Amino acid sequence: MLPIETNTADQLYAFIANEEDARLCKDIPDEACRDVPKNFFLILGSLVLTKLGDLLISPKTVLAWLLTSIGAASLVGWLVPIRESGSMIPQMMIGAWVRSKPVRKWFWVLGSLGQAASVAGMAASVWFLEGYPAGYGLIGALVAFSLARGFCSVAMKDVQGKCIPKSRRGRLSGLASTLGGVATVGFTALLFWDRGDPSVLFYSVLLLLAAGLWLMAGALFSTVDEYPGETGGGGNGLGEAFKSLSLLRDDKPFRHFVITRALLLCSALASPYFVVLAQQQSESGWLLGTFLLASSLASSVSASIWGWMADKSSRQVMIRGAAIASLVCLGTGITTIVTDGGTMSVWFYPAAFFALSIAHAGVRLGRKTYLVDMAGGNKRTDYTAVSNSVIGVLLLVAGGLSVVASMISTGAVIIMLGMMGLAGTVSAVKLREVE
Repeated sequence: MLPIETNTADQLYAFIANEEDARLCKDIPDEACRDVPKNFFLILGSLVLTKLGDLLISPKTVLAWLLTSIGAASLVGWLVPIRESGSMIPQMMIGAWVRSKPVRKWFWVLGSLGQAASVAGMAASVWFLEGYPAGYGLIGALVAFSLARGFCSVAMKDVQGKCIPKSRRGRLSGLASTLGGVATVGFTALLFWDRGDPSVLFYSVLLLLAAGLWLMAGALFSTVDEYPGETGGGGNGLGEAFKSLSLLRDDKPFRHFVITRALLLCSALASPYFVVLAQQQSESGWLLGTFLLASSLASSVSASIWGWMADKSSRQVMIRGAAIASLVCLGTGITTIVTDGGTMSVWFYPAAFFALSIAHAGVRLGRKTYLVDMAGGNKRTDYTAVSNSVIGVLLLVAGGLSVVASMISTGAVIIMLGMMGLAGTVSAVKLREVE
């Protein structure tokens, strides 16, 4: 892979930084400052590729539709909890291992290769199996995918914290989401334009394409110039994991952040139920493309704006994203119950899904930037690992309760998640500023 031309990277970085001193470095080693422009674009390229892959195999849209198509619809409710919690729960042990290494980019590369192999496994399950055996194969591959993603989650925040200045991290994530969203809009138009119900071959090719994106991302990220960092505390993984849990007891600001993040799970858990409600209106295959397009447009329209806002106040981004998500959930849930879902326009739920996706992008980017900025050194790795592991367990519990509740009333579940989001908004208001 060709290296990025330093002068070009400097010029582009200066344009994006939009300040006189584009090389202003905050909270990173002095020796890493000169490599910031190059690393910025290497990390950006890797993130764009993985975000495009994420949208192409989204559990909220593509995988949910795929399971229904192969006759394993009852497994749909577990997609988002498994996808999210599988990458979070093991992170306290992963974090201790990562912390023991002075250079941590290779953990991200390893995770990217693992995700590529897992997505290829999904494609094999769909192609060679049928019905519930295919569904169970896909779910098993999704578990492996999520575990591999855990390495990327822990390593990315640490590498980003070592290579990218404090006031540039939000716009890096936002720009990656925007470019990934724009690319997905193009893919969606190409793949789903005037298409009926997608075939098994179509899904298999789509999954293999996504696997290729993760391979490319891993190769690109391996060229990041990361300087060795602290390695203290990298002992026994399980022992260090339980020791890290004391942060929840002793670190009040961190504990408050974890509680807030738990309440803000509403924006992730509610999304599949919007798809379920739309499917009850119409089972036409083009709706899959509509929801994928809505998710892509939401990322491309909002992510960079959220990113620039997060560099000023990631706390305010969380507050605004949570408030929007809560209002969308409450409005959609109440409307569904009042109308009994029978008189809604088929466009209502994709539009609501679009608004919820914008809100979720803000919540997700805001809490990621907040976590990176509230700690430095090895504490950043501990914060990431502990918060993700705790949230992973809570996500499984909340996801299971939502699946059971949805058997009674999908609209009521969405309202419940909207109330949960309101509580998260109030909790975010009480967080301290870290920028």
